[in-house]
Amino acid sequence: MGRVLREAPNPPLSSSTEGFTTSSTSVMKTLNGSHLFKITGYSQSKGTGVGKYIASDMFMVGGYLWAVYFYPDGKSPEDNAAYVSLFIALASEGTDVRALFELTLLDQSGKGTHKVHSHFGRTLESGPYTLKYRGSMWGYKRFFRRTLLEQSDYLKNDCLSVHCSVGVVKSHTEGPKFYSIAVPPSRIGHHFGQLLKTGKGTDVSFEVDGEVFYAHKLVLAARSPVFRAQLFGPMKEQNTKQIKVEDIEALVFKALLHFMYWDSLPDMQELTGLDSKWVTTLMSQHLLAAADRYGLERLRLLCESNLCEDVAINTVATTLALAEQHHCFQLKAVCLKFVAVPENLRAVMQTDGFVYLKESCPSVMTELLEYVARVIEHSVYGCKHGIEPIFDGSDANGRRVKQRL
Repeated sequence: MGRVLREAPNPPLSSSTEGFTTSSTSVMKTLNGSHLFKITGYSQSKGTGVGKYIASDMFMVGGYLWAVYFYPDGKSPEDNAAYVSLFIALASEGTDVRALFELTLLDQSGKGTHKVHSHFGRTLESGPYTLKYRGSMWGYKRFFRRTLLEQSDYLKNDCLSVHCSVGVVKSHTEGPKFYSIAVPPSRIGHHFGQLLKTGKGTDVSFEVDGEVFYAHKLVLAARSPVFRAQLFGPMKEQNTKQIKVEDIEALVFKALLHFMYWDSLPDMQELTGLDSKWVTTLMSQHLLAAADRYGLERLRLLCESNLCEDVAINTVATTLALAEQHHCFQLKAVCLKFVAVPENLRAVMQTDGFVYLKESCPSVMTELLEYVARVIEHSVYGCKHGIEPIFDGSDANGRRVKQRL
């Protein structure tokens, strides 16, 4: 008969396990950025009224949008326009954004005696300034007495220059990393691209402007709802082996297929054989229409992005017409803003594209006139970003904002 063994009690923890301690580190970092704001025609801005401001363009620092507000007649009625006011405002959504600020009025005499108000390079008793929500500001109601400003070296040729620095303070906690495995980037686009390049397994062809292109039905159907309906839907083409495509150029369709397989745009100069700086713009215009036609949202946005970066006198009118026809609202706004600049408008009106714009999109002409009027008005009042003016110390939602003076 075997012996019955009683289970031995667990051994005590060793001293090395007993004293095991984890650790983590809180890291504070400041993301810095700056913006130079030039105010021309200072004398013409006077008399606009207390509480009315001229705004800089918005700029991004630390993941938030910011703007500089200059009040030529001051912000507070009690000062009776004796001072100019200067503020930095949070122009995007945010809650309890902690930041450091610096406002510098530049001396334009070359002496380097700038007027500086700064959080940087010194110890702050209460820490970085906290902006509670969009529209919150930091700055000075009595930034400079107006009579002294107008006699100073800060004003030259009726122009003021303000340099603004913002440092957004962010924190995160770091713990020990016990392992790290390198994961290569996805090559799915390359693999599908090779299918197109080699032509293996193609089961559909397209005749476009006299050229024939071969493709795979399943790939096209997976990428485009229009091709899915055309190839597999209840209203599919009678002949799905070879399909004739109208109203699109062969090079554009080739670029379209390249995107659908590779998920990226081809080199336009290599594709077209043209060594011209405008070839990317022209192909982006054509591809924008093709992307809208086949329901390729990512391609449409890529084309919009390219066209936004390449807005120019000789192409902007055609791009504006395309933006209107294909409901590209962001691209349309960029084009309107570019054309509305008086010196640009005169040159754009001489182009063939402007004639096409008037004939194809007459409603845009009314919007353009309204935009030009708005730009002229906002060049004085500075309200060109759609942010409601803050006349009484409130933010865009009507909440009171306490400024630090």
